[in-house]
Amino acid sequence: MDFSSELSDTLWDVVICGTGLPQSLLALSLSRSGKNILHIDPNDYYGSAEAAFSLQEADDWVARHSTTAASSTSVFKSASITKPENVVGLSFPRAYTLALAPQLIHARSELLSQLVSSRAYRQVEFLAVGSFFVFKPSSSPSLAPTLVRIPSTREDVFSTTAISAKAKRGLMKFLKFVVDYNSSPQTESWHPYADVPLVDFLREHFKMDAELQTYIITLTLSLDGRISTKDGLATIHRHLSSMGMLGPNFAAVYPKWGGISEIAQVSCRAGAVGGAVYMLGNGIKEMTVGENEISLELTSGDKVRTRRLFRGEGTGGDETGIGRLVAIISSPLKSLFEPTIEGAPKPGVAVIAFPTGSLASAGEADIDCPIYVLAHSSDTGECPIGQSVLYLTTLSSSDSKNTLHRALESMLIALDGEQQRPESLYHLYYEQAGSSMRSQQEDLIFGFPPPSLSLSFDDATLGPVREAWNVVMGEAGVGTDYMAFPDREGYVDDDEMYD
Repeated sequence: MDFSSELSDTLWDVVICGTGLPQSLLALSLSRSGKNILHIDPNDYYGSAEAAFSLQEADDWVARHSTTAASSTSVFKSASITKPENVVGLSFPRAYTLALAPQLIHARSELLSQLVSSRAYRQVEFLAVGSFFVFKPSSSPSLAPTLVRIPSTREDVFSTTAISAKAKRGLMKFLKFVVDYNSSPQTESWHPYADVPLVDFLREHFKMDAELQTYIITLTLSLDGRISTKDGLATIHRHLSSMGMLGPNFAAVYPKWGGISEIAQVSCRAGAVGGAVYMLGNGIKEMTVGENEISLELTSGDKVRTRRLFRGEGTGGDETGIGRLVAIISSPLKSLFEPTIEGAPKPGVAVIAFPTGSLASAGEADIDCPIYVLAHSSDTGECPIGQSVLYLTTLSSSDSKNTLHRALESMLIALDGEQQRPESLYHLYYEQAGSSMRSQQEDLIFGFPPPSLSLSFDDATLGPVREAWNVVMGEAGVGTDYMAFPDREGYVDDDEMYD
């Protein structure tokens, strides 16, 4: 029997369309369920909106997403690639792996717990996320702008020379408050501010000046800088409680070889080991929903039947999106990736923030929302040794592309003290639509929400995956530990990540 006949003759328990992170985690969660699973993707690569590309693959991707309007099947638009004139030093295309969704993962994230309990973590190599910096513009034409490291632990506060003794006392008071912010009497002080911007609470309750407020807001990675007090305190608490959990002096990790894309691929591999059938470059052409099953015609012409269909949804388009500039830099930018205490691992990622109002220049307007830069060293596997990759992100606007290029130029000036003068070798720009759509279930079809725009992984992404697993498993899932798998026969576990 040929493969097409096998596809059409089988009544699949589950068809999953798309290999984005939620769909891939669903495949992982079902990998030992004994279900009949067909996993397809209209793209010819894994990861969907969380994919990672070589330079050649990026060229092909840009050709499909270069229009100024997002299509109903993609969250991306306005993609373009530029290379400075007379560029020297760019390596061969497969020497690079550029991530569409470069997200940090905090040590306290439920995602890491699920990767450990499912044993999938063994196939992912994680790197420490190191220092957070704030860009400070020059105070006079004769001085260069600088990057100031944010102190985020007690030891950092005591040792830093970037802030005054009075500011140190205020910062220590705040850090101590956040550790236990959800207990009385702390709750009484912030509950009246719960839904107002965190900066208002910092200014009025802690009497923080604008500089300290900027440090705190940077740690939240808030794209508009107006995160609420309730959400901001929860985010800072997660950061501080994650500090040191997996190693000294870092709070988050980043998966090597393309970030979230690598987790999606590892999850799909687990699905394949469990018996799932994978078909890339194959989407849904037509669909007929019956009472107990769905009939699908794939773009390949194959016809399949399934009891349930799980897929990603369209853009929604009801929220402001982001603009992102990915830049390959000719320098390793060593000053960004130095361990700050003895015994700490060498970080592969650093974070730099351009606060609101920090990018004024002659003839150019200042920025009205923050710009964040995730700097990746060659240790991430995303570029050759001696180079680095910068991911610049801000809320999209009619001028976001120009704004991100200005920020890149300003950052390279601030880093001009490197052994090799940093230069841009390659630029990839694109915009990604935002949406507040949630998971949707109608009859036999389950739709995952569009991907999060957050720069740190949002555990809310995991909720729809668990919901989808419950739909598939039904009563058979009652009493079953979700995402908790014993070792496969013959595998000896001698390297637990953490308890």
